[in-house]
Amino acid sequence: MGGSVKDVKSKGEVDAVVAGGSPVILHFWASWCEASKHMDQLFTHLSTDFPKAHFLRVEAEEQPEISEAYSVSAVPFFVFFKDGKTFDTLEGADPSSLANKVAKIAGSINPGEAASPASLGMAAGSAVLEAVKELAKENDSSKEKNVVQPGLSGPLRKRLQQLVDSHPVFLFMKGTPEEPKCKFSTKVVDVLNEEKVKFGSFDVMSDSELREGLKKFSNWATFPQLYCKGELLGGCDIAVAMHENGGLPEVFKDQGIDTTDEAKEKESGDAKGGISKSTNLSSALSSRVESLINFNAVMLFMKGKPDEPKCGFSRKVVEIFQQESVPFDSFDILTDEEVRQGLKVYSNWSSYPQLYIKGDLIGGSDIVLEMQKSGELQKTLREKGIIPAETIQDRLKRLIASSPVMLFMKGTPDVPRCGFSSRVVDALRQEGLSFGFFDILSDDDVRQGLKVYSNWPTFPQLYYKSELIGGHDIVMELKNNGELKSTLSE
Repeated sequence: MGGSVKDVKSKGEVDAVVAGGSPVILHFWASWCEASKHMDQLFTHLSTDFPKAHFLRVEAEEQPEISEAYSVSAVPFFVFFKDGKTFDTLEGADPSSLANKVAKIAGSINPGEAASPASLGMAAGSAVLEAVKELAKENDSSKEKNVVQPGLSGPLRKRLQQLVDSHPVFLFMKGTPEEPKCKFSTKVVDVLNEEKVKFGSFDVMSDSELREGLKKFSNWATFPQLYCKGELLGGCDIAVAMHENGGLPEVFKDQGIDTTDEAKEKESGDAKGGISKSTNLSSALSSRVESLINFNAVMLFMKGKPDEPKCGFSRKVVEIFQQESVPFDSFDILTDEEVRQGLKVYSNWSSYPQLYIKGDLIGGSDIVLEMQKSGELQKTLREKGIIPAETIQDRLKRLIASSPVMLFMKGTPDVPRCGFSSRVVDALRQEGLSFGFFDILSDDDVRQGLKVYSNWPTFPQLYYKSELIGGHDIVMELKNNGELKSTLSE
């Protein structure tokens, strides 16, 4: 110890240091991220100010085994250990939070004082302090800017989306399936080959612009990255774990993706959307399927029940309906094998869930998710008379009531886009409070409308049981007085 930062190359090295029981701070960084570089300078100087703690550094992309072990999806990212256990985490370039979290586990420089950036001048040079102050300003300002993850250019985003959509299963890897360039890419290729699934791939080593852009596109810092029907499944550890526990073939099956063996068994081509009243169904089964489809204006055929979904894709559609306050009925296809197989023939759609609106097949989870993102879902439901036209006031009331504790913030809890939002998220998590959230940067109507609705001009805004609690200052005051948890639990 004593004022040095150690670069670690394996999970075993980290475990050995943590097992010693001393305070440990683990920094995940990337050379391509400017915010990461600035935070690394502060990290180095903090190691001098707190000589009794271990300061470990990991280059996130080069050490995917360690990154995936701690669910690192963006940099900079910090993990804090105390007494041999994970104590806290910090994502993003927030100098003040880093200094204070280090002080919390390692002891303040001056007892009784917070280790704010202004108090770190003992070891840090003026250039570093200026950079730190600049980062702090950017985090605390109201500028709509994400220091950690700047936006992608339109052409690059389009190119990445085209690649992701080019195959039902797509792998961004180092090297090619025939010649992988890292052991983690090799493992995922082996898994996909064992699953006998066809997949497309791209060698991220061949294009540095695409390689760096994909990290921002996916908000995932390491490679390989595995996609299924346009959705990121994860990296090597996740793919291997899903393969070993049987989850991966289930995903492929739910999404209508054929393995080599299944493809040979099929008599004809891929199943696409559109009702096809096949003569292969008995009239009794066809009538029963039609009756179920028309049982409710919005009908979801899923695995499990809404309060207990049996697959992630069914869960996703249920969550979308809950977010959008859509009234619906459902049928658990796991309870009736005849309906399960018959509906595939009737609809000419081979996977579940399947969503029907007024008797018309809409599609599966990927289509419903895309419709929600584009606003097409609400539009379709209004056009078919399922839900009434919604005013901005109605929408705000619905969003505010969507969770007992509801936070309107800049960014998301995992990637806040301002320091005030980040600190409120930290405060709620430290109190063990679950909460819903809405990124006001994603919708200007909500952003501007909420200012008028609440008569509160700034963000974040925290609500409890649809009542406004306040913004950053009020939340932090409640936290410091020990009243936050009780206020949000009454």
